Amino acid sequence: MKVNTNFDKMVPSYLFAEIARRVSAYQAQHPDQELIRLGIGDVTLPLPAAAVEAMKKGAEDLAHKETFKGYPDYEGYAFLREAISGYYRSFGAEVSADEIFVSDGAKSDCGNIGDIFSPENRVLVTDPVYPVYVDSNLMAGREIVYAPCTRDNGFLAMPDEAQQADLIYLCSPNNPTGAAYTRAQLQAWVDYANRQGAVLLYDSAYEAFITEDLPRSIFEIPGARTCAIEFCSLSKTAGFTGTRCGYTVIPKELERDEHNLYRLWYRRQATKFNGVSWPVQCAAAAVFTPEGQRQIRENIAYYQENARLIADMLTACGVYFTGGKNSPYIWLQCPGNMDSWRFFDELLTKAQVVGTPGAGFGKNGEGYFRLTSFGSREKTAEAVERFRRMLS
Repeated sequence: MKVNTNFDKMVPSYLFAEIARRVSAYQAQHPDQELIRLGIGDVTLPLPAAAVEAMKKGAEDLAHKETFKGYPDYEGYAFLREAISGYYRSFGAEVSADEIFVSDGAKSDCGNIGDIFSPENRVLVTDPVYPVYVDSNLMAGREIVYAPCTRDNGFLAMPDEAQQADLIYLCSPNNPTGAAYTRAQLQAWVDYANRQGAVLLYDSAYEAFITEDLPRSIFEIPGARTCAIEFCSLSKTAGFTGTRCGYTVIPKELERDEHNLYRLWYRRQATKFNGVSWPVQCAAAAVFTPEGQRQIRENIAYYQENARLIADMLTACGVYFTGGKNSPYIWLQCPGNMDSWRFFDELLTKAQVVGTPGAGFGKNGEGYFRLTSFGSREKTAEAVERFRRMLS
């Protein structure tokens, strides 16, 4: 018996374990000091009322023989896929309902999509990077190459014609940096992928936070249907982090190596995934109703105001950052040229605020720090004031 030794190639992820260790040690020594956590990537506001009511009704359906539901369709119920398709049309992207797969979240599909591709493919990711893109491909034994994101390029890497890739991961607005691509920049990536014969794996989990004239889907870009797969989620859009529901779009015409990728993914899902529950799909469909959209916009606006408070403070203090406008994340340069972990300790001990060291997201994250806007208004405002006093 042998194990998958590709796991040996992975760098153990000690980031959040180390954060927890340092925070616990500090709290043990200072039990009376209140910590404010701006490192969490989880939402704090409750689900929108429209989704809650739909979920209750869906649960009640399961209590009666006439409305009971068993195994769902592998690709998701048609009523939800139609609702998602209509949502795409609302901002100018044409995605048909039968190109959508409902899932338990973008994270799962971003990692599992590799099942339909050969381990011999070369994977391109940006750095800093959401760890699942790297770890899931290392597990499969793929070679990974990096496109550096730095202050010089606004943390928005662009394609390098000299760099060959088969699978390309992009996330916009980005986690962790909060930076978002323009249409022209995404057009360059789409053109590059088509020239390379690569597949662009596009994570749009934060599209609902976009406020400027920026693309919310890769399928707003000409040529994307012949090279792109898109992943999205209701986690941050509607607070489904614990409820779990997302969706993946694969154009019916997308083919590589004489194989249709839609059909390959359908076959994979039929084998390894039994779908999302009836109550959750009912709740998800309610998100796309006019009332559901109104309610989620209220929640998103709340988080956006938190982000504005943080961004305004950093601007006033002369600290470079990205994000905070089209994203719930703020990616700041550590003051005084501190490294990420030193700044973590400074912020913890001097301001009692917890964030996330950028070094945990890759080589180019060193010297940077991630804050999130998902806390309460009161705690965020207090953290901003503590931060300001620390820098003054």
